[in-house]
Amino acid sequence: MEIHTLSVLVEDKPGVLARVSGLFSRRGFNITSLAVGPTEQPGVSRMTIVVAVEDLPLEQVTKQLNKLVNVIKIVELEPATSVQRELLLVKVRADAGMRSSVLEAVQLFRAKVVDVAPEALTIEATGTADKLNALLRMLEPYGVREMVQSGMVAVGRGPRSITAASVR
Repeated sequence: MEIHTLSVLVEDKPGVLARVSGLFSRRGFNITSLAVGPTEQPGVSRMTIVVAVEDLPLEQVTKQLNKLVNVIKIVELEPATSVQRELLLVKVRADAGMRSSVLEAVQLFRAKVVDVAPEALTIEATGTADKLNALLRMLEPYGVREMVQSGMVAVGRGPRSITAASVR
């Protein structure tokens, strides 16, 4: 199974997300991660879509995406030529006896504690999916009470930018 990361610039209009995700669904592609947010340009949003592809060519979907009225530009981001990050918030059981061990794991992964309660710590970490999964494996023995993970966000390396201005 191949994993592809697409950076899709779209007009910030109601219904665009539904049309884009519907296109992937109709073609039988599984979106493994989706993040949407504003860009440096007012009225333009960036969707970072991570999709798992088995045998079907992704090229057909990108051609159909380009035909959608509100899609401005699509770029496939390769891991070697882009910076890709996710955000993880995880609440871990941490009573007085185990708190120092949990804090050691947090420091090892350059994460930070964002909330402290008598019986729990909430930890924030950013990084690649592999890094976040490794952190979760380290924290599992302490008891993960709750977690939430964002979709991946990505940007190309170097000075070149993917902007709507370069298209219009």
